[in-house]
Amino acid sequence: MSESSEAVAASVAERFEQLYGGAPDGVWAAPGRVNLIGEHTDYNDGFVMPFALPHNVVAAVARRDDGVLRLHSAGVDGPVVNLTVDALAPQSDKRWTAYPAGVVWALREAGHPVTGADVHLASTVPAGAGLSSSAALEVVVALALNDLFGLGLRGWQLARLCQRAENVYVGAPVGIMDQTASACCEAGHALFLDTRDLAQRQIPFDLSAEGMRLLVVDTQVKHSHSEGEYGRRREGCEKGAALLGVDALRDIPFGELDTALRRLGDEEEVRRLVRHVVTEDERVERVVSLLEAGDTRAIGPVLVEGHASLRDDFRVSCPELDLVVDTAVAAGALGARMTGGGFGGSAIVLAEEPDVPAVTKAVEEAFAAAGLKTPRVFEAVPAAGARRLR
Repeated sequence: MSESSEAVAASVAERFEQLYGGAPDGVWAAPGRVNLIGEHTDYNDGFVMPFALPHNVVAAVARRDDGVLRLHSAGVDGPVVNLTVDALAPQSDKRWTAYPAGVVWALREAGHPVTGADVHLASTVPAGAGLSSSAALEVVVALALNDLFGLGLRGWQLARLCQRAENVYVGAPVGIMDQTASACCEAGHALFLDTRDLAQRQIPFDLSAEGMRLLVVDTQVKHSHSEGEYGRRREGCEKGAALLGVDALRDIPFGELDTALRRLGDEEEVRRLVRHVVTEDERVERVVSLLEAGDTRAIGPVLVEGHASLRDDFRVSCPELDLVVDTAVAAGALGARMTGGGFGGSAIVLAEEPDVPAVTKAVEEAFAAAGLKTPRVFEAVPAAGARRLR
């Protein structure tokens, strides 16, 4: 464990003891993620390529055997929240506590004997930035309970249970990518994930060794219509699969896309959604091939292609994200695109190391000229997935 990780673990454990009057049984961490390529493909059984961030949700946890679940977050004002595990019910809680409570519910629904816990959480994952803070919260709680109750579950199994917690308990129709990335990514690698069977391949991704950097630009905006629009696009994808007679849009070969689009006739919105998903799956495979061939700089234009598809076909971008991408590319970046669900949040920018200051300055000046809040810009370095700290 690094000195900084040890310091974080000690701080969270100390606050746990103040809250609950005793030391935790352990401290765990689970990271947020950036998705390099493969957006809105995970709930279409497609391909994605995320990597973990150095930003984590950290949990100090102690096992309980009396059916009581006590939850506290350093990032939320208020006292410890007391719940009863036998009373947990889907969509009964609209607070932040629905995420960790949903994990307990999902574990128990799957037959695992989780009998309660005391939990204190602290996070450095920027909330609302499209970097998967909710999945990190779910995964860190799942990993802690897996260890404390001796459940013997593997990372991908924890990810499945966390997805079920968010789908059913919280009521958000998310795919499997975020939870799997948080649970399974490795430092220095991007995760090539087949979301149909959760087959994984760790792809080396060390930009600094090649003289490049990947920036995350958090626009610090989140448009309020995002939740309903996300669900509507998922329904549209399901409609497209049904009209084309396949289980999921992943089953439409890239080479047969034009034929499939003609079969959809005047279903213009569905045609756009289908076109994005099928071409995005192909882009993921192309990026994997380029990285494995050592041609990392060539992924830049693929990122820009992906953004155009998300903007024009899937229509989940927004003016702020478009401003980041257009400005960064014009300032000399190798490529850029929005990342995450869209309607705000973050974009990623691939740039040569010497160009980073100029690209960053150009984006900040463009936001200032547009009267927007200064974006938060930081370097994304592929980090370790969920793990026990102490």
